[in-house]
Amino acid sequence: MIISLSTRIFLALGAGILFGGLLNLYFPGWVEPLDENLLQPVGDIFLRAIQLIVVPLVFVALIMGLTQLRGSGYIARYTSKLMSLYIVTSAIAIFFGLVIAFIIRPGDSAEPIATGEGETEEGQSLIDWLVSIVPENPFEALASGNLLQVIVLAALVGTAINLLSGDQTRPFIDVIESVYEIVQKVLALVLKIAPFGVFALIASMVASQGFNIIANLAVYVLGLILAIVLMIGLYALFLFITGAKPKTFFKGFAPAFTLAFGTASSNAALPVALNGAEKAGLQNELSRFAIPFGTALKRDGAGILQGFNAIFVVQLFGVDMTIELVLTIFLSALLVSFSTAGVPGAGIIMMTTVLSAANLPLEGIAIVAGIDRITEGFRTLLNVVGNTANASLLQQWENRREKNP
Repeated sequence: MIISLSTRIFLALGAGILFGGLLNLYFPGWVEPLDENLLQPVGDIFLRAIQLIVVPLVFVALIMGLTQLRGSGYIARYTSKLMSLYIVTSAIAIFFGLVIAFIIRPGDSAEPIATGEGETEEGQSLIDWLVSIVPENPFEALASGNLLQVIVLAALVGTAINLLSGDQTRPFIDVIESVYEIVQKVLALVLKIAPFGVFALIASMVASQGFNIIANLAVYVLGLILAIVLMIGLYALFLFITGAKPKTFFKGFAPAFTLAFGTASSNAALPVALNGAEKAGLQNELSRFAIPFGTALKRDGAGILQGFNAIFVVQLFGVDMTIELVLTIFLSALLVSFSTAGVPGAGIIMMTTVLSAANLPLEGIAIVAGIDRITEGFRTLLNVVGNTANASLLQQWENRREKNP
């Protein structure tokens, strides 16, 4: 019997948690040497192998998607519709985070913990972020792996191809299609080691941190996960209402979702999400545009984290709650959710932007930094679910437009 990729990754997750937990409990002296010499290197090798194909895959897939659309009107319409969906669903996600934090009051039961040091780097301002989207050098954008810049570059190339005749662009398109097939084959080879990479990453986290760290902030962890689960459930409801098939959607994207949870990296899950889009019921020309676009911008997990964490800090430090404060948290969390990188640990760094905007103590970052990796997998899972669900919602929107022009 052939075991599916999602099942193998899920089994690797479970085995990694069990192995890491046993190592932490019964062989603490082995944790550091095993982590440094085996678990971390294996996990890092896998992440680097996945990241190796993210940029070329996004670049060629997006160009192929745009050339198949054949018209700048499609690009503008898809972009405007996706941004509308992103803003609405991100606002709902942040709302869930704020409401859950208000109800369960995680700050009332928490105390500062010794484990973990908060980052104090400042996030980019909105203006700087907008300017940074446009690449100065196409080769630098590709080399640095800046997905937003790669998307802008691919969008310009794809639009230019659409404005030229077929005879002028056919040789280049043939090269792009060939590169796409090659990258797909490389992806298939890399995914063969995915269970080992996920096992190493999750085992490293559990072995080095253990589960005791959760006890002090149990309400915080459970509240954050509850908000994430509610948002995933809402997406399933949206898919059902709009005529999509939630079962087909979750089954098709299952490998991407399990990989997102295991690696805590939206970028790492991107190639697998593109690979599973057709099985999930999405058209290739739409998914090749919408999924890379969403990977660079759509971060529901980051939005929930920033809103939930800010209210947690308000409660923990006894700050007076005002409508102005809540609105500041909401708006800054919404902006930050669109500029958080799709790599592990980015959410912690971006907390400074929200807390600073709301004039809240940055010490709150150090309190939750120790357990960030425990919740990061759930948040990344939501990021990928939100990205792919919005792509599916766009397709349903387009289908209705075609039926009722």
